[in-house]
Amino acid sequence: MKSFFKYSLSLLAVLVLDIAPLSAQEIPKKKEYKNNVATDAAGDYFGSPAVYAPEPTHKGFDKKSMYLPMRDGVILAIDVYLPASRKKGEQLPTILHQTRYWRAPKLKFPFSMFSNGLLGRTGKMVKRFLEQGYAIVNVDVRGSGASYGVQKHPWTVDEVLDGAEIIDWIVKQEWSDGKVGSLGVSYSGTAAEFLATNKHPNLKAIAIMFALFDVYEDNAFPGGLHNAWFTESWGKANDAMDANQLPENYKKLKAIIKGVALVKTKGRKKHLKEAICDHKENENVHDGALVVDCRDDKTNSEYIPSLNAFSPHNFIKTLDSSNVAVYSYSGWHDGAYQHAAVKRHNNLQHNPNNRLILGPWEHGGAYNTSPHCRAMAGFDHSSELLKFFDYNLKGLKTPAATEPHVHYFTMGAERWQSNTTFPPDYVKPKDFYLSQNSLSPVANLISAKVDTIKVDNSFGAGDQTRWKAVNGKIKSPYTYSDWTTRAAKLLHYESAPLAADFEVTGHPIIQLFVGSSMPDGSIIVYLEDVAPDGTVYHVTEGVLRLSHHATNSDINFYADATPNRTHLRQDLTPLEKEKFAEIHLDLLPVSYQFKQGNRLRISIAGNDKDHFETLYPDGYSLFFLQSATQQPKITLPAR
Repeated sequence: MKSFFKYSLSLLAVLVLDIAPLSAQEIPKKKEYKNNVATDAAGDYFGSPAVYAPEPTHKGFDKKSMYLPMRDGVILAIDVYLPASRKKGEQLPTILHQTRYWRAPKLKFPFSMFSNGLLGRTGKMVKRFLEQGYAIVNVDVRGSGASYGVQKHPWTVDEVLDGAEIIDWIVKQEWSDGKVGSLGVSYSGTAAEFLATNKHPNLKAIAIMFALFDVYEDNAFPGGLHNAWFTESWGKANDAMDANQLPENYKKLKAIIKGVALVKTKGRKKHLKEAICDHKENENVHDGALVVDCRDDKTNSEYIPSLNAFSPHNFIKTLDSSNVAVYSYSGWHDGAYQHAAVKRHNNLQHNPNNRLILGPWEHGGAYNTSPHCRAMAGFDHSSELLKFFDYNLKGLKTPAATEPHVHYFTMGAERWQSNTTFPPDYVKPKDFYLSQNSLSPVANLISAKVDTIKVDNSFGAGDQTRWKAVNGKIKSPYTYSDWTTRAAKLLHYESAPLAADFEVTGHPIIQLFVGSSMPDGSIIVYLEDVAPDGTVYHVTEGVLRLSHHATNSDINFYADATPNRTHLRQDLTPLEKEKFAEIHLDLLPVSYQFKQGNRLRISIAGNDKDHFETLYPDGYSLFFLQSATQQPKITLPAR
């Protein structure tokens, strides 16, 4: 019974961060990696984030739940946690967390007897902050959980304004010292980002963890190609939770979880029933995505003029002028959110306390997913966040005052590095040319040759991928563990064995000359590491819908080190029959060291059925031209 209960609560904790079905792909059991020594732990060595481990100042906690009315009459469910040992009159800084995934689950008897409501990694983090003298305010955003209201799309204007009202309420409480920070993972991270756009004077710092920056590019339509698996699975999970039900693949937990935690007030069951009735008016994100191809397309909702309307990148200037310190926080296998973190950080110029960290993590940072060290993450995320908030909210002289503001983990080398920028200032572009199925640093002047892919819609990258991670499907450190087999049938370009170790840190960009037997098509380009024994390690990838290949230097939504594709309808460029289009495709940023004797390899697929929409039936072809005047190449940010 005890082991079952412990197992159940570990699954239950997933609901605090993300919702997704468990993976069907076979992976090693936890016993295979639980004792592996994680390489991502912080240390006092050069390049690593400094260790910060202050002694606890408080013990225990008290919790109170309540409904808080907003300006328009909608009432929100909130939980307030305070250190039990807080002295009379003692005032504390507050961490505000806003979620649409139930601020807490209601456990059925007898499981409710064994839990104080703080579950899993998130519960441990809350306890750490309480022990260090913080108040915690946890909120179901309007239209979700036990809160009233309607959510017509994520991060509505009303939801953003709610955040400012909640801060107004916080700073009036006798336990508040007037300083507020906010953090969150995924949806909650973006909620923290939008919170700062209110420019509330009492909000001092936010940590945006494992979260998007550009709704279109970073998640829903990478490279213009619909990430259909994500929008469909996310939409279904949200619909279930908004009806106070577990998502389909968590029905096994019905014996343990009754639904969202009630607000402990008079008429609590009636309140919850009324709130759930409100949620029936919520709109499904997948339904909206199905009618969109370009970032400026109108959705099927009268409330959403385009995806840009609720995309954080559209408000970057407001965030930059808010004077809020921003910690952008992600991992190399966190969908495209590592690119999101880089873009956000590089477009924030005014606050000298902004920070960026990129680790060998999936969505949420539970695992060290470097292919060279499969392990539970050794990094103490709670301590890293305390370092940031203690400095910005309490004014303590933590290492955040002096250490470099950019930290990133180099897989393969298995070590942390730091710099003042990302990409780091030491990298230099190194070209490798694609010719005759080879990858060479020397241009090979050849007569024209065309490689052909007859697109096979049965190819998929599997379940243990960066894209599935964003919806919580990664349950072990074994991302892309079967890549040697999966990638075997793709079109390859491979280098000779490397004469020395070779580090790639930044944004690889590939130039190709592409044709299609149809007016459109899709390509996924993979950068891989081939070991002498034939094992193939997935390093990074880039996705592009070919009709979206055109760039437009006159329109810049934000600064970035990648080709400026607008994804606007005016810039759509269908492929012309029997002509080759020159495309420049960026692969997602990475830091990876290829070992001496290993080979670089580029593999190209025409689709990925496990994640992206299929544009045409089987049988259409993609063509890749190589010639003396049109020789494709990949430019790697090298050290």
